[in-house]
Amino acid sequence: MASRVVGLISGTSVDGIDAALVDISGTNLDIKIELVTGATYPYPADLRERILAVCAGEAISMAELAELDDAIALAFAQAAQNIQIGHEKATLIGSHGQTVFHRPPQEKAQQRRCGESSTALGYTLQIGRGEVIANLTGITTVSNFRVADIAAGGHGAPLVPRIDAALLSHPQEARCIQNLGGIGNVTYIPPRVDNWLEKIRAWDTGPANSLLDLAVQHLTNGSKSYDENGAWAASGIPCHPLVEQWLNQDYFHLPPPKSTGRELFGVTYLHQCLQDAEAYQLSSSDILATLTELTAASIVHSYRTFLPQMPQRVLLCGGGSRNLYLKSRLQVLLESMPVLTTDEVGLSADFKEAIAFAVLAYWRQMDTPGNLPTATGARQEVLLGEVHPQ
Repeated sequence: MASRVVGLISGTSVDGIDAALVDISGTNLDIKIELVTGATYPYPADLRERILAVCAGEAISMAELAELDDAIALAFAQAAQNIQIGHEKATLIGSHGQTVFHRPPQEKAQQRRCGESSTALGYTLQIGRGEVIANLTGITTVSNFRVADIAAGGHGAPLVPRIDAALLSHPQEARCIQNLGGIGNVTYIPPRVDNWLEKIRAWDTGPANSLLDLAVQHLTNGSKSYDENGAWAASGIPCHPLVEQWLNQDYFHLPPPKSTGRELFGVTYLHQCLQDAEAYQLSSSDILATLTELTAASIVHSYRTFLPQMPQRVLLCGGGSRNLYLKSRLQVLLESMPVLTTDEVGLSADFKEAIAFAVLAYWRQMDTPGNLPTATGARQEVLLGEVHPQ
C-alpha cells in the first residue's frame, strides 16, 4: 500500500520552495517511489531578500526572527496545498524548511591541545515550523530533520545519501550522485554487493549555484538572478591561475565528513574572489567562467582526493544540472567518465531533493533511521525529524 507524501525544501540558493507529490511504498532501502508532480514556488521578492540578508549574517531581533519563521511556514504550507490541487490528497508532509544558519561540529581547541578527539556539537537552524504547516494544511508534518544527527555528533548533512542508496545504487557500477544546489554535495555509492552500505561516502563538495548566482546579481546590479544554462559564463575564458589559488582554501582539503554553506561560500567569499580577480583584469563573462571552473574543479579535486576509487558514472541533480556550461566543464575534467543527470536513470533531477524529504518523512513515520553515519559523521543511525500530528 503506497503512501502519498509531499516533500518540501528550499535550499541554499533560496530560489523558492521545491515541492514534490510522491507515492512511496516498501520498507527501509527496499522502497519504490513515483513522482506524481513537482513544482517550484518562488518566494515573494521581499521575503527572499530577508532570508538572504539573514543568511549573510545580518543581525535581527527575536521578534523579527519569529516573523520570518511564520512567513516561511506560511509559504511552505501554501506550496504543500498548491502541489496537491487536482490530485488525491497526501497523508504526510516532509518539510526541510529554510536553512538560515549552519555550523559544522568543531574540534575544541583545548581538547585538541591535550590530544583528545572529542568535538563540540554542530548547530543548524531551519525555519518554517512544521507544527504551523500541519495546522494550516490539516496534514501530519515531519520537520527539523537535521538536529537529531547533529545531537549524535554528526554534521546534519548531507542527509540524502541513504535515499541515494535506496533509489540510485547499481549492482555492478560505482556511482557518484552529485547534487548541484546552492552548495554542491556528493554521494559515492559502490556496487550493491556484500557490505556496500558501509562503504558509502558523502560530503559537501563546496560552492555550486549560490556563488554563481551571487556573482550574476553583483555583475548586473541585481537585474538578473542567475545565468540561464550557463550561457554567460560559456562566453568567457576561465582564469586557471585564479582557480588554483582558490583551490588552496582550507575547506577543499578538509577530509570528510564535512559540510558547509553560505556562512563560508557567501557574499564575503565572493567579494574576496572579485578582489583577487582584479589583478587579472577579467571581463564579467571571464569572472563567471572562472567561478564555474572553481565549482567543477573543486568537485573533481574532491573525488580524486577523498574517494576510495573513482566512480564509473556521475549523475547530476539539482538546479545546477541544467547549467550546460558547468556540466560540460565537469565532463572535460572527468575525461571519458559519463556525466549524466538522474533524469536519465528515472529520477527527477529538478525535484530529487524534495523527493528525498518526502522519503525521510515516510521513514520517520515507519521508525526507520534516515541518516548514514559514514556520510554525516554521527555516532549511530538515528530517527530523523520531529512529527507534528494532525
